[in-house]
Amino acid sequence: MVKKFSKAKEADTNLLGTVKESSSQIWLAGLGAFSKAQEEGSKVFEALVKEGAGLQKKVRKFADSQVADVTNEVSGKITEATSKAAGAWDRLETVFEERVGRAVSRLGVPSKADIAALTARVEELTKQVNKLNGSKATPSVAKKVVAKANGAANTVVKMAAKAAKRPVKKAKAAVARVVN
Repeated sequence: MVKKFSKAKEADTNLLGTVKESSSQIWLAGLGAFSKAQEEGSKVFEALVKEGAGLQKKVRKFADSQVADVTNEVSGKITEATSKAAGAWDRLETVFEERVGRAVSRLGVPSKADIAALTARVEELTKQVNKLNGSKATPSVAKKVVAKANGAANTVVKMAAKAAKRPVKKAKAAVARVVN
């Protein structure tokens, strides 16, 4: 029996030596793997940082191009809306001028052309009167008459324009609704 125990003891010692050697190799392999992971980890980290920087540049370029596209589109829409508003405003102005002209005509206010014709006629008559009287001292009187006629006409035009302001406010509101 002693021989069996000594053989078993030898086998245990061999097994123990093998286990110690294996565990030592496993430990060393783990340390080597850890060291390699540290070295490779920093390289991988640096590679990821570079890749992230490149991706950030691409994203920024894309975002900038999208912003430029949107800006161009909005500028075009603003230009279009502005031109529509200007056209509407021009039409409104034309309609307003026509209506004021008709209202002034209905009130019997002479137009600018009528006043110019009247002024020319007064000057002509003044010249004829001067010829008949033989004097040239009255042209200043004709100028005073013309100035009074112009002043009266201007007063009437101002009154008509003042009366026409109310429809302008309503028209502006209507144009604002159409444009918006």
